Amino acid sequence: MRVHAFTDDALADHDAVGLVAALHSGEVSVREVVDAAVARVERVDPVLGAVAHAAHDRARAEALDPRPGFFAGVPTYLKDNVAAAGMPTGDGTDAYTAPVARRDGDVARMVRATGLVVLGKTRLSEFGFNAVAEHPRLGPVRSPWSTDHPAGASSAGAAALVAAGAVPLAHANDGGGSIRIPASVNGLVGLKPTRDRLAQDRVHRGMPVRIVSDGVLTRSVRDTAAFLREAERVYRALHLPPVGDITRPGRARLRVALNTTGMRHGASPEVAALTRGVGALLEELGHHVEEVAEVPADASLPDDFLLYWAFLACAVVRTGRLAHRRDWHPSGSTTSPAGSTATCAATCTTCPRHCCGCAGPPTAPRPSSPVTTSC
Repeated sequence: MRVHAFTDDALADHDAVGLVAALHSGEVSVREVVDAAVARVERVDPVLGAVAHAAHDRARAEALDPRPGFFAGVPTYLKDNVAAAGMPTGDGTDAYTAPVARRDGDVARMVRATGLVVLGKTRLSEFGFNAVAEHPRLGPVRSPWSTDHPAGASSAGAAALVAAGAVPLAHANDGGGSIRIPASVNGLVGLKPTRDRLAQDRVHRGMPVRIVSDGVLTRSVRDTAAFLREAERVYRALHLPPVGDITRPGRARLRVALNTTGMRHGASPEVAALTRGVGALLEELGHHVEEVAEVPADASLPDDFLLYWAFLACAVVRTGRLAHRRDWHPSGSTTSPAGSTATCAATCTTCPRHCCGCAGPPTAPRPSSPVTTSC
């Protein structure tokens, strides 16, 4: 079954840039736009299961006096692994009772500074670890194109709402494909920005293996370009060249390697044919595409990727989120709070880089525990 929220209301079928133009012309008001977005979300979310936390009343209040910025009055959502004042940060898990953030994290501050009105937070796969968001209690986040199929992950909720037309764009972040996978599944524009390009919450920028970038999922290339332009006015990484205002294709031509075999598993015939079709389109646009038989495997890459996720899990513990969990303790006891250094040390089997503040030599074995994750 296919579902969508497009209708003849204040949002119409505008992308974010088109909606800005409608707001500036007086065709619609911010209050009308926010009300329309809330109504659309409430119509489709019972089927899609995309919303982790709704802050609709707060958004309606903000619509009466919206923040300045290019996107002033445009509704959006934040992914539920960044901090937003007054909202819990659930990380897609039932492992703890999500604490309510006292203040915005760096991502939320950046998003709000562009004028976007935050309606709440969207669901993700647990801790962003999986390529599908299928929660054992809440069920899957479904694609609006086919509700029999998941919306990808980890930024599944953001993708489902944007693809369904509930909001024109939504925050997402990407370590191993968490913007790109749901963009592909739901027919959206999903660009993983260069690392450090945009502001990032401390829990992600503090990782020793920095593979996560924050960005947005949109329905148009111009929305993605406009968001990067406006976000750069809020936060600028001085070691990177500026993005600026991109209004046309670049003149430079690219050298593109095309591969359908992967490092371990090849693509299905259908996916391989579609991939080669993309390569043909790129050649028509003037780029040089060369099919390579095998991608050189760097043995360190899988280890680095797994090391990142292990550090992220330990970082969540150390920041105190697991201190709010109702019943977890390495020994199985329910009497001791989780989240302390001692708890983290018991959770980890080895700590090669002293993650979580564990004491002892870098590779010292840790006490036995029901959890055997290495971090």
